[in-house]
Amino acid sequence: MSFFHEVYYVAWGDLRYMRHTFKNILISSLVTPILYLLAFGYGLRVGADVGGVPYIDFVIPGVIALSCLSSSFAATSTRLNVQRLYYRCFDEMMMCPLSNPAIICGKALIGVCRGLLSSALIFTIGWVLEPSYLFLTPLLILTVILASFTFSMLGVMCALLARSHAAMTTFSSLVITPMTFLCGTFFAIDSLPAWAQGVLYCLPLSEASSCIRAAALGFDFPFWALGVLALFFCIFFSVNLYLIKNRKI
Repeated sequence: MSFFHEVYYVAWGDLRYMRHTFKNILISSLVTPILYLLAFGYGLRVGADVGGVPYIDFVIPGVIALSCLSSSFAATSTRLNVQRLYYRCFDEMMMCPLSNPAIICGKALIGVCRGLLSSALIFTIGWVLEPSYLFLTPLLILTVILASFTFSMLGVMCALLARSHAAMTTFSSLVITPMTFLCGTFFAIDSLPAWAQGVLYCLPLSEASSCIRAAALGFDFPFWALGVLALFFCIFFSVNLYLIKNRKI
């Protein structure tokens, strides 16, 4: 059995679940990002320029990165946490003749699909609102795919480490919520003091926001940030592989 066949078999149930709840997923993927776009893009700084572009155009790529984070992480972590702690079906999967990397990638695939869907929807809305500044480029597509995989791996890691839903909520409050507002989604990180920039660039959403914004608005692309985002993906994947290999779940 090939690796990709194994990934498909692991992800099959999650993808079927996504298909049956597609309308709810579509609505939930749109509501929060649109509210952020209205509140921050049109409500706070209408008419202001950031980096030579209107603030609304600056915010749209940040909201795309934010949607990628929230959708990928929530879809993967919540579903895997329920399967592992309540239905116990993840234990049964571990007894199947499947490779550990295939299990990790298969469980992360629903998050990748959700992240790509949310990002595509927000980009489409942003392009309709501001077609003069936003561009669909190969680097933008590459960054969104890599970011979706990275945040999905983070969701898998959180679900494998959590011992209860309360632990998941605590992690989201301490890690995901600060990243939502501080990682360059609504303001330029370069405007902060050097020490604050160093702290924020230790969080993967900062690199995702920088790359998506540069690719969508035609700025100089920060390839170093794309490399750091890929490093985060490798770290999260390695931690997940360690947890499953050593049964630290």
